[in-house]
Amino acid sequence: MTPSDDPLVSTEWLAARLGDANIKVIDASFKLPGVTPLPIEDYLRAHIPGSVFFDVDAVSDHENPLPHMFPSAEQFGRDVGALGIGNADTVVIYDAGGWVAGPRAWWMFLSYGHDKVRVLDGGLKKWLAEGRPTESGKASPKPASFTASFDAARVRKLEQMVQNLANKTEQVIDARASERFEGSVPEPRPGLRPGHIPGSRNLPYNQLFDRATGTMKPLSELRAAFSRAGVNLETPIVTSCGSGVSAAVLTLALYRLGVRGSALYDGSWSEWGQEGGPAVATGPG
Repeated sequence: MTPSDDPLVSTEWLAARLGDANIKVIDASFKLPGVTPLPIEDYLRAHIPGSVFFDVDAVSDHENPLPHMFPSAEQFGRDVGALGIGNADTVVIYDAGGWVAGPRAWWMFLSYGHDKVRVLDGGLKKWLAEGRPTESGKASPKPASFTASFDAARVRKLEQMVQNLANKTEQVIDARASERFEGSVPEPRPGLRPGHIPGSRNLPYNQLFDRATGTMKPLSELRAAFSRAGVNLETPIVTSCGSGVSAAVLTLALYRLGVRGSALYDGSWSEWGQEGGPAVATGPG
């Protein structure tokens, strides 16, 4: 992994480039339903200077009842353009520092054909800990033109996941906490069955970053974590979670380890776990 192909950038790197017209910063923080204050409220109170708020629930398919599903390429381009981001810009994404949603937005940009995108290592948590500046209030970006082209190979649908139960072509890694994966606790979203996709492996996303600093762990530790979870990095991989957000933390770690061609199950457990859905397994993977 070299600096040129590492999807992460440091707080030092970003601080030195604040104000660069070709670098657009977005806050993609996300919380589960019912958790307050809302991410937008956190953003309005304090955010990295010049950043705009990327709402994963707003930049989604509003005709789909599942939470924050990938929108059409046309909508993604329209929504991103409204944030003042154009195709020539380098996008730097951060979240509150818990690694929940920054990687999801990163994967969305890649999936819609924009490879000039990075994730701020440590997010706002590290930025604040270092005493770096913030600003408050709503941003008013100048709209830009953003043309998106969707790469369906980066995302999996329910039908593909069901088919994979039979052909076992792709490994499935679940980013949820072990208790949720094993089905020993209720799901936070009501109406979902407990458990996991049969045959899937479990690697809770919070095992991939340092909780004290908020930074992602070194490559050697990431590789060891996937190995302990029984994941073969040479075999195709699909990541999953509760609703397709924290799964992207695994996707980002895999990318940093040189894995290309992985995919994200967009509907994740919000879709698979519905009553009357496909087969469910419980207990350790």
